[in-house]
Amino acid sequence: MASPTRQAPAPPPFLVTPIMLMLWLLLASSHTRGAMAATPNTEALSVLCNGASYGAGDPFATSLTFVLSELLSATPVRAGHDFYDISPYPAAFAYGHAACRAALSAADCAACLRSAVSQMDASCGYSVGARAVLVDCSVRYEQYAFVD
Repeated sequence: MASPTRQAPAPPPFLVTPIMLMLWLLLASSHTRGAMAATPNTEALSVLCNGASYGAGDPFATSLTFVLSELLSATPVRAGHDFYDISPYPAAFAYGHAACRAALSAADCAACLRSAVSQMDASCGYSVGARAVLVDCSVRYEQYAFVD
């Protein structure tokens, strides 16, 4: 005589819905946190300006334009989003450094750096040195060599 097979009892229906709802909420919240982590936060923590300034026709202006352009284009595509640069013009060197939080995408890093440069420009104008530290990135330039 064959013995009857027993099946495990089904969970009570009143538990299935709350359990499924909790699982769905956990998955949704973890997905939202991951998506938000890559969005650049461009809130300025500090913007500092060197007290010395340069004029519109000064060779430093050309050097600075070169360095800022290089920082904006090279930093986002570098491994680790960290890049130092120096201008190639010996009449008035400009030195620069830019970095983004490594978790940012290249596009988000570029957006953050553009915001940092814009905030430096608005605050510092024709200063021979400036630094903008944002939550997710930073940019610095000087007329002398430095290491951050």
